[in-house]
Amino acid sequence: MSAQDPRFDDDTGPEPPDSDVHAGEYVLGVLDAQQRRQAQARIAADPEFARAVADWERRLATLLDEIAPVDVPAHLWPRLRTHLGWSPVSEQPRGVWQNLGFWRAATAVAAAAALAALFVGRVPQTPTPTPPIAVEPAEQAKPVTTLAHDDGSPGWLASLDIKQGKVLMVPVPAPADAQGRVPELWLIPAGEAPRSLGLVSIDKAHTVAVPSDLLRALKPGSTLAITLEPAGGAPQGIPTGPIVAKGGLQTI
Repeated sequence: MSAQDPRFDDDTGPEPPDSDVHAGEYVLGVLDAQQRRQAQARIAADPEFARAVADWERRLATLLDEIAPVDVPAHLWPRLRTHLGWSPVSEQPRGVWQNLGFWRAATAVAAAAALAALFVGRVPQTPTPTPPIAVEPAEQAKPVTTLAHDDGSPGWLASLDIKQGKVLMVPVPAPADAQGRVPELWLIPAGEAPRSLGLVSIDKAHTVAVPSDLLRALKPGSTLAITLEPAGGAPQGIPTGPIVAKGGLQTI
C-alpha cells in the first residue's frame, strides 16, 4: 500500500479530536451520552466550536432531503405508552394536548425562545462604545461526499479540506468484516487508476492526508471508493477486494 496507514491520523491517541471532527461526530449523533453533554456545554461556551457544529448541520441538511419520510408503525405507540407506564390505549378524547402538530410547534417555539433568551442574556443592558473590530470573512463550507453502499445506504461521509490537503472520514458505524478484511480508501481521478489514501475506520471519525501530487484530483469527476483488503492494506497499492462504498466528489 503506497499511502501510509494513518492509525487514524491524529484522532486515535489520548488527545481529544480537533473541533471539526468533534463537531461532525456531535451532529451525526455518534457520541455517547456523556460526550454529547460535554459537546453541548462546549457549544454554549466556545463560539468557534458552535460555528463548526452549525457548519456541519448545514452541510448535512441536504442529505436529509434525500431520505423519504416513513410512517410510524401503528403497533409502536402502544409499546411506547406501556414502556412509559401509561395505558397502552388512550382513554381520553384527542384534544390539543394529544395533537402531535401542537407539540411540534410548541417545541419549535420553546427552542426559539431559549435561543433568544441565551442571546438576550449575553447582550449588555447598557452598551458602551467600542473600537471597530476587523471581522474575518467566514470560512467557506467544505464539500461533503456520501460514500454509499450498493443499496444506496450511506457508509461514510467524506468532508474535503482542499486547503489543508485532508479528507475527514465520518463512518456510519458498522460491524467488522467477518473475513478479517479492512476498509481502504481510494481516490480515482477521471480516466486514471485508483490511488490509495490509506485505511479508514468503521466506527470513528478521523482525517486522511492526501498526497500533494493528488490534490489536483480533489474535484468533480473524481471518485472516492472503499474496498475490503487484507489486514495492512492492499498489496502493491492495487485494490484486490470488492468495492463496498463509493461516491463522486461534489462541489458546494
